[in-house]
Amino acid sequence: MLSLESLIHEAERAHGHLCAGQILGVRLAMLGLAKLGIDDPRGKDRKRLVTFVEIDRCATDAIGVVTGCRLGKRALKFRDWGKMAATFVDLAARLADDGDNWYRAIRVAAKESSKQRAREMHPEIENKNQQQMLAYRELPDDDLFTTEWVKVELVPEEFPGYKSDRIVCSACGEGINFHRELHRDGRILCRCCAGEQYYQPI
Repeated sequence: MLSLESLIHEAERAHGHLCAGQILGVRLAMLGLAKLGIDDPRGKDRKRLVTFVEIDRCATDAIGVVTGCRLGKRALKFRDWGKMAATFVDLAARLADDGDNWYRAIRVAAKESSKQRAREMHPEIENKNQQQMLAYRELPDDDLFTTEWVKVELVPEEFPGYKSDRIVCSACGEGINFHRELHRDGRILCRCCAGEQYYQPI
């Protein structure tokens, strides 16, 4: 795996600027991968990892850089929980005793106390972001994160590279991938036509 500073530089380039969240995201992902024993996530181990992120903030871009997981590759999964946390799923660690679809994973979450630790470490720095950027490079993992071994269920259609037939919505005629269609009153519907709209026509 690349060094912390190399990964921070790559994250800054990918995200467009450097902030404390980027550094925290890099460290968080590095810790998760280390716990799983994945040292080449963008090379030989690239098909071994699926990552769930729980926030749509700067850290998520950094996590994607470190892990190589992307939404477009179906290896990055987003859960809108508003938490600075991610779960790293090892696809090589199927838990046979729990059925075919459960995998060993590590969930890493940022501690709220890390902000206070940054203030204590660098009271001479007035700018909160600058203070945190420096402290988040220096603090040990145990001061920044909690870790928890978990299991995650991944059905085949959640895997990167999964292929399936496209289904056509009987209401709007748009195609639907990956078994995301809904069956209502004998009709096949996309989620939008079934009432789960995030937009309104104008």
